[in-house]
Formats: sequence, C-alpha cells, structure tokens
Amino acid sequence: MNKNTICAISTPAGQGGIAVIRISGEDVFNICDKIFIPSKRDKKLSDQQPYTICFGRIYKNNEILDEVLISVFRNPHSFTGEDTVEITCHGSLYIQQEILKLLLENGCSLALPGEFTQRAFLNGKMDLSQAEAVADLIASSSAASHRLAMSQMRGGFSKELQLLRSQLLDFVSLIELELDFGEEDVEFADRTQLLALSENIRKIINRLVQSFVLGNAIKNGIPVAIVGETNAGKSTLLNHLLNEEKAIVSEIHGTTRDVIEDVVNITGISFRFIDTAGIRETGDVIETMGIERTFQKIEQASIVIWMIDATQFNEKTEELADIIISKTDNKQLIIVFNKIDKISLEEQTILEEEFLPHIPAKRIYLSAKYKKNTDILERALLDAANLPDFNENDVIVTNMRHYEALSKAFDAVERVDNGLRQGISGDFISQDIRECMHYLGEITGDISMDEVLGNIFKNFCIGK
Repeated sequence: MNKNTICAISTPAGQGGIAVIRISGEDVFNICDKIFIPSKRDKKLSDQQPYTICFGRIYKNNEILDEVLISVFRNPHSFTGEDTVEITCHGSLYIQQEILKLLLENGCSLALPGEFTQRAFLNGKMDLSQAEAVADLIASSSAASHRLAMSQMRGGFSKELQLLRSQLLDFVSLIELELDFGEEDVEFADRTQLLALSENIRKIINRLVQSFVLGNAIKNGIPVAIVGETNAGKSTLLNHLLNEEKAIVSEIHGTTRDVIEDVVNITGISFRFIDTAGIRETGDVIETMGIERTFQKIEQASIVIWMIDATQFNEKTEELADIIISKTDNKQLIIVFNKIDKISLEEQTILEEEFLPHIPAKRIYLSAKYKKNTDILERALLDAANLPDFNENDVIVTNMRHYEALSKAFDAVERVDNGLRQGISGDFISQDIRECMHYLGEITGDISMDEVLGNIFKNFCIGK
C-alpha cells in the first residue's frame, strides 16, 4: 500500500454552506501545521487530543484564507486506521480549491477514487464486503436499501461467511489429515457428520444465493415496464409518477420511440419505471426498433403495467392481449384503463365484465392526465412487489460480485456433498472444499487479487 499522505474534498462537488476536506496518512499533522494556526497559538494541531475539534485559521502567503474547524483522529482509531484530519471550511469553491492546493504544495497527494476506504480495508478496519457496503450506503435511495447497506457495513454478512469458512476449514483439515496416513487406512472424519455439515453449508449458501433476487430489487429498484398501444397515456403516467416532465407527451402517435427509465420511491421501496414505445404496426424503422426494445423490457421487468386507452378499446386491443400475456408469464401484470374521465360509468362496467375476464390481473381505472386513482395504482404496485419483511439481522445479498462468488461456492459444496454420498477419494473432496473456501474468501477479501481490488474501488467517489 502506498504510504503517502492523501487528501480530497469529501463533500459533493459544488458550492454550499460548508465543505469537508479529508487528509489521511503518516505526515498528516506535519503538513497541516504548515498551513493551519489554531486559535490558541501555543498549541499545534499535532498536540491536539484525538476525537477533538480545533478552531483556527488557514493561511496562504501570510493572509487568512478561511476560518475552519479541524477534527482530529489518531491511528488506529480512525476510518482509515491512519492519522486522519477533516477540515471543515466554508463551502466556497475558491476556498475549497485553494486549501487543496496548499495541502498538495506541502506534501499531500490527491486521493484516488475510493482510496480512503481502500486504506481502511488494507489496514484491517473492515473486510472487502463491508468496504463495498460503504458505496452502497452512499448510493442508497430508499429506507430498504439503506437498511441493507447498514447491515452489511456492520458486518452481518461477513460474520456468516466467516463462520462458513471456519466450518469448512475444520472439515478439510480432517480430510487432509487422513491423506497423510493414506497407507494406514485411517479415518479421522466421520463421513455421516461431514455429510450433515456439507448439507447445512449448502443450504445456507443456497439461501444467500436466492436472496439476491430480493437484494437486487431493493438496491436497484423493482423494474416496472409500462407498455401498451400508442397514445394510451404511458408517458403521461410516467411524468406523474416522477413528478417531472421526463417524457414528451403529444397527441401524435409514436412520440416515444426509445426506452425512458427513472426510479421512484414509493413508501420506502424503489421502483424503476420504464416507459416504452407504443406497440403498433409501423413502417418507420426507428419506431420499429423502439417497439422491439419494448418487448425486451417486458422480458426484463418484474411488474408489467399494460396501459389501455379506455376510449379506444377495440379488436386490436384484444389482439395485443395475446402478445402481452404470452410475454408476462411469471410476472406481475397490472391492467390500467386510462382516460376514465372521458367514459361513463356504464362503459366502465362493460370493460370490467367483457374484457378478457379470464386474465388473472389486477385492473385499475384511472386518469393519468388528472391524476385520478393514481394512488390506487401505487398501492397495487406495492402489493405486486410483494417484498418480504426483513430486519437488520437478516443477511441479504445485494452485490453482483458476491452473487457470482456465492454461486460458484454453491457449485463446489454440491460436489462435496455428491462426493461424500458416492464415497469418492478424499483428495477430490478436499479440492472441492478448498475451492468453496476460496470463493467465500473472495467476497470478504481474505483471498483477493490486485485486479479485483482495483475494479471495486475505482467505482467509489473521490473523497471516500
């Protein structure tokens, strides 16, 4: 690990009331003493006690640049495990950049994206899965995603993996001890107990793998495709849900030719709404490509909102039903009749009774233009999401890298389970156990490569 002292602005880019500049490394106090004078001039920053805040001024060429507060953290009791200070200055862009320049001129290096968290990992302050949870916590946009990130950052996921690796280590130690006495036909490991242990580990890993469906939905938003014929009101509904004019609304057919996506938080759950091109026969090449993408998005969605213009119900609508229903197997389908402000109650009753009554889908009647009954649609979306309740102690996988590693670990432990049942040689079983341990270790960083670390931390924001 590079031992130089690093610095970066840790607050979001732009002008605000205050800004925070973080500095970490062996020479942090010497560098700060060159530019900072505490209000009590007889006491340098390097003399301050840990977990204290010092008020003073930062000087540039003997002129006051700003009055600041500096928080002091001493190793190993800091975020990075190194001596660290955080300068809280006024949020002027000029002040932020000038302080950063002074730090660089006096020996600091500019931090790379994620370098503070990477140092925390390398200094043993957290494992790799906890480090990744820091990025998830910063990016959390709902109560559910925040709760999952906090749970992982506190080490709930890591503890479960460490327990599994510990059990596997005991397991493989007994198997390999037998191999050392292979000529004497000694059996140290009770195969019945080992089989029970492997079955239990397989069930735990499988549970973690299966939890990714829920975790991914919470983290990235439940994908909801809004589909239907042109001018059914799909873009109007999307704009209402987003509370902004995201999609162009026009009476001209085929206005939406590409996919428009955005995330909406409904009572703590994120939904990723996808407005698609209207489905119709057309000779326009661009619009045809948009319709093809519509069908792709239906495949990717967990929930499909089929939007129908209640004033234009005809045979084509019934024909479209065959296409949509065939593509929504194992998905939650919600049929929305829009523009009910333009039809009578009698006409609405006819729709309820005669339109494909055999389709097991929730039916909602609304006016997207006048925002009538859209609250009913939101409740239907929450019901369709059907997310199970979970608490802060539940371990739920949200990271694709973790999911892939767990899937490979599951395959390895299945081979162990099958090998024990078939009575194959202990050296093959031992190899599969170690492979399972390897993939579990990749998640927490017990086994890691520089390339993997670089790929993880490059996606962090600078200053974290």
